[in-house]
Amino acid sequence: MIASTPPRGWNSWDCFGTTVTEDEVLANAEVLARELAPAGWDTVVVDIQWYEPVVQAGGYRSVSEPVLDAWGRQLPAPNRFPSAADGAGFAPLAERVHALGLRFGVHLMRGVPRRAVELDLPVVGADGPTGSTARDIAVPEDACAWNPDNVGVDLDHPAGQAWYDGVVGQLAAWGVDYLKVDDLLFPFHERDLAAVALAIRRSGRDIALSTSPGTRVSLARLPVLREHATAWRVSDDLWDRWEDVHEQFQRAARWAPHQQPGSWADLDMLPLGRIGIRAERGEDRQSRLTPDEQRTLVALWCFARSPLVLGGHLPDTPADVLELLRHPALLAVHARGDGRELVRDDDLVVWAADVAPEDADGPDDADAQGWRAVAVFWLGAEPSGPLRLLLADLGTSGATAVSDAGDGRPVAVDQGQGGPAVVVEVPAHGVVLLRLDPDLDGGAGQASSAAS
Repeated sequence: MIASTPPRGWNSWDCFGTTVTEDEVLANAEVLARELAPAGWDTVVVDIQWYEPVVQAGGYRSVSEPVLDAWGRQLPAPNRFPSAADGAGFAPLAERVHALGLRFGVHLMRGVPRRAVELDLPVVGADGPTGSTARDIAVPEDACAWNPDNVGVDLDHPAGQAWYDGVVGQLAAWGVDYLKVDDLLFPFHERDLAAVALAIRRSGRDIALSTSPGTRVSLARLPVLREHATAWRVSDDLWDRWEDVHEQFQRAARWAPHQQPGSWADLDMLPLGRIGIRAERGEDRQSRLTPDEQRTLVALWCFARSPLVLGGHLPDTPADVLELLRHPALLAVHARGDGRELVRDDDLVVWAADVAPEDADGPDDADAQGWRAVAVFWLGAEPSGPLRLLLADLGTSGATAVSDAGDGRPVAVDQGQGGPAVVVEVPAHGVVLLRLDPDLDGGAGQASSAAS
């Protein structure tokens, strides 16, 4: 199964927008392989307009001048991706990424390039030339509202599906493992989504399919999304602003109960580390989220089991951010948990996840029993002050042992009114993590926490 656990990787968008180069992709791939691959981060994605020789920071050019092959399919711009010269495409870059033990991904827009339609280039499918041209299959009135590159495809035309078959077939031949397709979800283009998924199956290569952006995507679409996509965005682009993170809490709570292997609702990329180098939005900067807000972001994404896709320039990522991205307890929740929101009361939000056992190191290995993780979030602008949380409200009884989810600091179990409880204090916009284990020795239980 593709993506039996939520994907983890890096994407060029938050730091380079439409302008990323081959050298920058490789620099990030090397750091990902060295620093994060041992913790399960394994995918490198080249985002939008890799086929444009002339690009700009701050958004999309009004005129698209892509590099195309004879069949109207987009090719990497050789001035930005030198190894793509002479029609090599992304095959050499994919090979170098694969040599690092990583997977390689690219971005595409829905539809057929506008320039291919203007030139009336022939359409080739998986089985060869179709006898039709880009103009035959183009639907100009179905163009993307925010990007000038492509127009819609007439999927009632016999060459419509062949267009997608030819495009995806070329990506598969290059060694692409992950395909992010834009402008599918808002408005919802179910037929294009199904056509891309069919083209992937026909390509013969295991390629994960991610769709974006997902403004106002409805749970009513869940069966179709599960049928065709590996991951789907449930929001517009998220940036390094607390209000963006805050807004994702309600989306995370709505979609988390429906996460399942191979099909993942996506809360968008993690704008952490150095971003905005030549991005669509903002200046060159370290993430404006505070350290506590960054921990909240990663914890929420892990409990909701969203794909984890880092947007920052990895060579300049601070050590504390790398440590957060390697957090063992959070990554265990992400890989093997079943996160759910338990409490939402003004600024207090509590999530829990039962973490399935992993391979045991011995009969006394606690992870062999499985355990419960709890994230206590505080959305207020000032610290929470003491919060008394009943263990029963966290989904466990008084006979449950509670242990540290981070740095091992003990927190006493209060046996007072209402039953056993822990008392925690949460930083502004922050999170405290708790680990609740089965009581293997019949003790009364201890508790500890980690605001990490």
